[in-house]
Amino acid sequence: MYDVPEEITIQAKGPLRIITLNRPDALNAVNDALHVGLAKLWPQLSEDRDARAAVLTGAGTAFSAGGDFTYLAELSRDADLRAKTIAHGRDIVLGMARCRVPVVAAVNGPAVGLGCSLVALSDVVYMAETAYLADPHVQVGLVAADGGPLTWPLQTSLLFAKEYAFTGARISAERAREIGLANHVVADPMAEAIACAERIAAQPRQAVEATKRLLNIQLERAVLATLDFATTAEEMTFRSEDFRATITRLTAPRN
Repeated sequence: MYDVPEEITIQAKGPLRIITLNRPDALNAVNDALHVGLAKLWPQLSEDRDARAAVLTGAGTAFSAGGDFTYLAELSRDADLRAKTIAHGRDIVLGMARCRVPVVAAVNGPAVGLGCSLVALSDVVYMAETAYLADPHVQVGLVAADGGPLTWPLQTSLLFAKEYAFTGARISAERAREIGLANHVVADPMAEAIACAERIAAQPRQAVEATKRLLNIQLERAVLATLDFATTAEEMTFRSEDFRATITRLTAPRN
């Protein structure tokens, strides 16, 4: 039904679609295949007329550990891969903002970098008690063109958005709930997210989809106001000495 790589699995459960980031041995860190798959996923979900709601989660113990360091190193060297990835990052952000199907995030573990962005772009967020969010783009020398800073100012205060974007500090599940980056902190986020998605799917379809669009017009306008600058700035930072030095250190063999 869906044209996605093995790094993403999609399970149909009646009108629900269970979408799982599927690189558990790598803590669902984002490589090229997963990034391409996420860019292609959201238009396909919108076109799936049998889908009424979706749950997004990660396989294993993490939601997503963010960018795979080997992949990031390749991006610093390969201009064509970098251009493709930045374009796909734009597609992921706008694809989620425009997707007609409500997406409920089941954050089962750390959601870092792009994983944090996927949570921020979801419609309802359930977090495990031990899960956390973090956007460490700045820590590795990058601008977060597809990261939390695009959406956080709509979800929390501008001061909180700046603090966590500038520092990359971890945001615990309870803190995320307190400041508006999560709806609920629960023992079993997958079960709770499925129950929520089932409640959404049981509502009148046209009303749900139009209401999501009504709300996400605000999100899309905010994203479009900054996205061109963000993608240009991110491309420049991929070529910066700060980023290259950081990635060299992170990918160096360890004794």
